[in-house]
Amino acid sequence: MADAINVFDRGAVRRHRDRAAAGLGGHDFLFREVAARLADRLGDIARRFPLALDLGCHDGTLGRALEGRGGIETLVQGDLSPAMAARAGAKGGPGTLTLAVDEEALPFAAASFDAAFSVLSLHWVNDLPGALIQLRRALKPDGLFLAAMFGGGTLDELRQSLIQAEIDTLGGAGPRVSPFTDMRDAGGLLQRAGFALPVVDTDTVRVTYADPFALMRELRSMGEANAVSHRTKRASRRDTFTRAAEIYRNRFADAEGRLSASFQILFLTAWAPDPSQQQALRPGSAKAR
Repeated sequence: MADAINVFDRGAVRRHRDRAAAGLGGHDFLFREVAARLADRLGDIARRFPLALDLGCHDGTLGRALEGRGGIETLVQGDLSPAMAARAGAKGGPGTLTLAVDEEALPFAAASFDAAFSVLSLHWVNDLPGALIQLRRALKPDGLFLAAMFGGGTLDELRQSLIQAEIDTLGGAGPRVSPFTDMRDAGGLLQRAGFALPVVDTDTVRVTYADPFALMRELRSMGEANAVSHRTKRASRRDTFTRAAEIYRNRFADAEGRLSASFQILFLTAWAPDPSQQQALRPGSAKAR
């Protein structure tokens, strides 16, 4: 039985990103889209964040989207993959510092940053509550945490098709698609980590492909191939994938025969606690019903 704290093979996550780094520019549409949406949310906050962290920076996509926003003077970019970090460093402008860093073991001193950001990286963390606690500690009091991560509805079409295909051809199904955080749990995770004023909202990005194999090639090129610890290590049978493609097309093809793939994006906003923040009233202290 899988250990709940070791759901993902972090070595595989790093290798997948290292492999994808050189060609990511041709497959980074989702990272760019989500980075732009996160940058827009930062623009709605009338504050300056001189020193900020971009955790899970990939090739620096968010850093480019944040240019000129939020009063950021120095952006520290970190990624689990040394190859990704190197790409981000090569593309980074003045005021960017880049390093390879593990989200599960942050090397930063307490109260270092005015803000911490993350785009589509935290879904590969085994101990997400622990990582959030480390991020909260790395923030200065009243520091901002703003992140985007995949939610539970992500790749549901692919998940359904692969599960049914394995049942049909193998008599049982294994973990083919990564588990993702449910929106209902995300706010609780922020509170558990000690953040104040947590807010979670969601967007869905839908993309169409000619066939499921094009989608799976895209995921591999994004560095998002399956890295579940208890994934099937043996080569997959051709008839399983053929059956999965048939199910996908029967269930999810549009009028033009294109296949839809859904990416649910959770946007998490919270603050490191500070006495200056608005506080909930003491229970029983209300003056009116």
